[in-house]
Amino acid sequence: MSWTLNETVATPAGKLAAGSAGDGQPLVLAHGWPWSSMSWRRIIPALVERFRVHWYDMPGYGQSEMHTDQRTSLDVQGEIFAVMLDHWGLKRPAVIAHDFGGATTLRAHLLHGAEYDRLVLMNVVAMRPWGSAFFEHVGRHVDAFIGLPPHIHEAVARAYIQGALVNDLPEDDFEGLVRPWLSEDGRASFYRQFAQADERYTAEVEPMFGAVRCPVQILWGEDDPWIPIERGRCLHQCIPQADFIPLPGVGHLPQLEQPEAVLRAVSPFLGA
Repeated sequence: MSWTLNETVATPAGKLAAGSAGDGQPLVLAHGWPWSSMSWRRIIPALVERFRVHWYDMPGYGQSEMHTDQRTSLDVQGEIFAVMLDHWGLKRPAVIAHDFGGATTLRAHLLHGAEYDRLVLMNVVAMRPWGSAFFEHVGRHVDAFIGLPPHIHEAVARAYIQGALVNDLPEDDFEGLVRPWLSEDGRASFYRQFAQADERYTAEVEPMFGAVRCPVQILWGEDDPWIPIERGRCLHQCIPQADFIPLPGVGHLPQLEQPEAVLRAVSPFLGA
């Protein structure tokens, strides 16, 4: 079973595109920025052999609703993750989170009562400081970037996404990451994410990391150009009971750069 979005879910943050497949214990995948649930496509076929896997495009991302003045900041994403668990009727699923999905799922757990059987945090945004110099620059000048001609915006989006990688992706994977941001709504939503980024949404939960109520595994691409592995080690210090596994030769997007390595790492943990 491959990745597909065959469900539309109405939420307080707009209509979301979602999908599910497989049988067995529930497992939820939480993507990050500027990705979508498409980023899980290489590991979903193996996961659905053992789990009932659920995924969705976050508000403002992928094939989910994008509209003017939409709030898609991390506080909203944490609330919506809890909403989606309720929608699927999941009381204690396993969770794999990537990038902003880390802060999203941690906020849902620590602030909104979401319970997990176990939690995988992979190259996550979870601790300050976060955001590259370019990320901060765009956030200060969003109006100027929103006004870029479409072909210039496309070049920016492609370069930004390429900057996360240290391994080449198949062309259809790379194009799948870029495509949602090239429509008129997608261009506006792309820059809206920069404008709404605020470190207070991780600051609120950082002191609570030691109170995580489930087993945790931290995976990190050793060569991540966006969030250095040292940040992952700092997160491990805050959750000392977690397993920490570095992924050699991998950048910021392990599930597409080295899907086999991700599956080798998470499979024993998820099956424990």
